[in-house]
Amino acid sequence: MRDEEPEVLLFGGTANRGQVVRVGQTVRRPQRPTSPATHALLRHLGDVGFSGAPRFLDIDDLGREVLTYVPGTAITPPFPAWALTDEALASVAALLRAYHSAVETFDPRPYLWPQSPPEPFSGELISHNDINLDNVVFRDGRAAAFIDFDLASPGSRLWDVAGAVRLWAPLRPEHHIHDERRGRALERLRLFVDRYDLADEDRERLVEAVRQSHTWIYDLIGGEVANGHAGFSDYYAGAQDRATETYEWYLRNGDALRRTLL
Repeated sequence: MRDEEPEVLLFGGTANRGQVVRVGQTVRRPQRPTSPATHALLRHLGDVGFSGAPRFLDIDDLGREVLTYVPGTAITPPFPAWALTDEALASVAALLRAYHSAVETFDPRPYLWPQSPPEPFSGELISHNDINLDNVVFRDGRAAAFIDFDLASPGSRLWDVAGAVRLWAPLRPEHHIHDERRGRALERLRLFVDRYDLADEDRERLVEAVRQSHTWIYDLIGGEVANGHAGFSDYYAGAQDRATETYEWYLRNGDALRRTLL
């Protein structure tokens, strides 16, 4: 695949920092050993009419995967106020619900996937596993698409809800929230779960899923740091103490979180 248009570096994200570019209406990203699984997932989403993800197109002459460019705004610091509203939060929950409906008919068995979430939060369907703010593209103030499916693997609806609400509410100590979401974490937790329409039996397990999601993602980051990944090393240097504080916050506030979900 040859191109005459210039490459434009895309900012945001940590794992592929400095390696993701836009060429016209396409995005070029490095491949991974599990890329064939991701490509199959994206093909399925396109085949079933889910518009909230990029399409896989091809492999270019440099061996990079070629995806469709998703127009809109990914939420990167400094976060715009409109992205932190309850309306934006509810739209992320609605898009996540739609993604899970689209992916439930996909057969993951022929493919090699990244590490799955721990039991009992794995094996139901292919969860995105990284609904961070910069992995959601907005248009007109509403979540329109998810990007960066690099961590997608056999997980569950509950696991994705836990990971998303942990970051979007956000669920962490108040002194680590520096915007208008401060003081409203529990209210926004309930809003997200209600908008997603999480099943009652999963609400009972959500607090534990949030805690394990936090541990799981930081274990993955720690592994990348140990392997010498520069982007994750920079991130982890400033996040390690915050991660420990947040884990302790989950332990202290578990009952309050559970009461919010009743």
